[in-house]
Amino acid sequence: MKNGRREFVSTLTKAVGTSMLMNTRGLSQAEQVWLSQDSITVGQVMDLILKTIPNAPFPKTVDTLKSGNASQKVTGIVSTMFATVEVIEKTIAAGANFIIAHEPTFYNHLDDTDWLQNDPVFRHKHDLLTKNGIALWRFHDYWHSHRPDGIQTGMLTTLGWEKYADAQDAHIVTLPATPLSQLITHVKGKLGIKQVRVVGDTSQTCQRVLLMPGAAGGRSQITAIEKVKPDVIFCGESSEWETPEYVRDARRQGQKLSLVIMGHIMSEAAGMEWLVPWLKPKLPGMKITYIPSGNPFTYE
Repeated sequence: MKNGRREFVSTLTKAVGTSMLMNTRGLSQAEQVWLSQDSITVGQVMDLILKTIPNAPFPKTVDTLKSGNASQKVTGIVSTMFATVEVIEKTIAAGANFIIAHEPTFYNHLDDTDWLQNDPVFRHKHDLLTKNGIALWRFHDYWHSHRPDGIQTGMLTTLGWEKYADAQDAHIVTLPATPLSQLITHVKGKLGIKQVRVVGDTSQTCQRVLLMPGAAGGRSQITAIEKVKPDVIFCGESSEWETPEYVRDARRQGQKLSLVIMGHIMSEAAGMEWLVPWLKPKLPGMKITYIPSGNPFTYE
């Protein structure tokens, strides 16, 4: 029966195209194994992932291919936060040709490159991708739209806070009473953060934590603070004239509220690392690895 099913799938693939199979809901595990181990394409991997995202594909999104094409065969997949030149070089060395990156590749949110055509840094990166046949897909809007949010889940898992997260809103974490200084040490150690910025009192005892990785923006952060009433908000980044000033004024009014800014990259990186164990069962036999892009900053 297994051989007969394989022959049937092979014949059907030749007749209607493998991509149509991948777009068919209810694809059996046997068919997934066959496709992944044989010659799955970039587009088929993308289709497989998008099936897990509510309301995907989106009519408007930054999550598009930045290099390569959907029809090319996948030799290996790399997950990362930023597709830096170093990450691209390591991908090539590993024999992989499909990078899934959370953030922009070409230095602006929309990855608009018209203004960079004569820039040597852009040209080098673009040519490195093109000459080595690397497909690069941004996976930002979709990963945040996954239920549960892929970035938030990866962060909670790495921090060991899954059991403390609110079932209705994973941004709210209720911990045993702990001094803020100890929470900061824990977060820095688990996420590999060298330095954080703090507005508040590190001796303050905290239980209710608002965890907002990335750059949600001051309005979203402040609105969440007002709604959740946390002891502390851990965020990825914030404009200095927004949430930091709000927290400073709130403290002056007597509120026991602190802010910890972790840095954008390291506040979300664990979510892209978590993509690997999430994706592997869906693509048996495919080599899928996480390559950290790391933090570009040094501290003097």
